[in-house]
Amino acid sequence: MEDPQHPADQRQPEPSQAREPEEPSRGMSPALKIAIIVGLLGAVVGLLLFGSSASDAFVYSKLVNEVMANPQSFAGRELRVEGQLKPGSIKFREDPCEYRFVIEKAGKEMPVHFPQCVVPDTFRDGMGISVTVQGKLTGEGGFLANQVVPRCPSKYEMQQKKKNGEVMPHAQPVAAQGG
Repeated sequence: MEDPQHPADQRQPEPSQAREPEEPSRGMSPALKIAIIVGLLGAVVGLLLFGSSASDAFVYSKLVNEVMANPQSFAGRELRVEGQLKPGSIKFREDPCEYRFVIEKAGKEMPVHFPQCVVPDTFRDGMGISVTVQGKLTGEGGFLANQVVPRCPSKYEMQQKKKNGEVMPHAQPVAAQGG
């Protein structure tokens, strides 16, 4: 007869039977966590590429002569085009409010239509500025811009122009000396 109070009479369970079944872990597996993170990053990149103004970072950037050499290859694409502002080409109209001008590079010209009233202060004729426009080519061979970014000559370019006797575009007039 076995005495439940007496330890010698009790059998010890086999070591393989002594363990209780493990509970499933309550957290996510590392592989699932990584998959979720990768999925979220993919969604963010997709949103940036196709669904927001952040896609501007993926716009083609070309020179006027490159675009005008083969305009068909850029049809329907948002792009940035850089060239020199052609002197005397800026035309402004108030109704409807718009700017029209020409940018050029290596003998190629591109007429630009910018249907807005305000351009940066440094967008001026006769300054020899480089201009970057962003927008799309039109069917008529022109460019419909939604952004105009002028780049003024550097101080070194300005020093060279001054040395050559050119008038400085931002030079302050010398005050008349009174006697």
